[in-house]
Amino acid sequence: MGNALVHEASGFINFRHYTFEDPREHGFRWVDSKHLRLTGEASGDVQLLAALIRHEQFRDDYAGGGVLADGPRHGPYWLRLITPAVYETVSPEKGAGILRKWVGPREKVPADLEADLQREVFDRVAAADHIFYLGELGDKALHDWGRVHEEFHEFVLIDRSAGRITLLVAADD
Repeated sequence: MGNALVHEASGFINFRHYTFEDPREHGFRWVDSKHLRLTGEASGDVQLLAALIRHEQFRDDYAGGGVLADGPRHGPYWLRLITPAVYETVSPEKGAGILRKWVGPREKVPADLEADLQREVFDRVAAADHIFYLGELGDKALHDWGRVHEEFHEFVLIDRSAGRITLLVAADD
């Protein structure tokens, strides 16, 4: 295979660890990121998305089970129904806009959370060469308990200059 992905690191921002004026504001929101190093020769975006979908780190239901090497789920969806074709290309502005709307008004976000989101989420979106967004796949793609998330936003950030793909999931449950 011309391109392989090696898991480098993961990050997790849990909104519950920050102090909100109104404790109900965080709504059990979180951001999970998985950083994978590109190895081998560079491939096209479709090949990189396919390699990511095949990677063990992609087998995460994001509902407390963690990564399951043989898991059949990805987020709220059946893994077998996720292909590169279901992702749409978005601009950094559109990606940041989706995430900003999900986070909520800046004046309600604690300053330390805003700083962490800027560094770990928004700066990475701005630096990406290509951004892919996994939109709503419909009821037939939902797995047996796929409605556990109120909102589920997934982005694949390809940063060729850093030699990295970041799988970024922002959700609330």
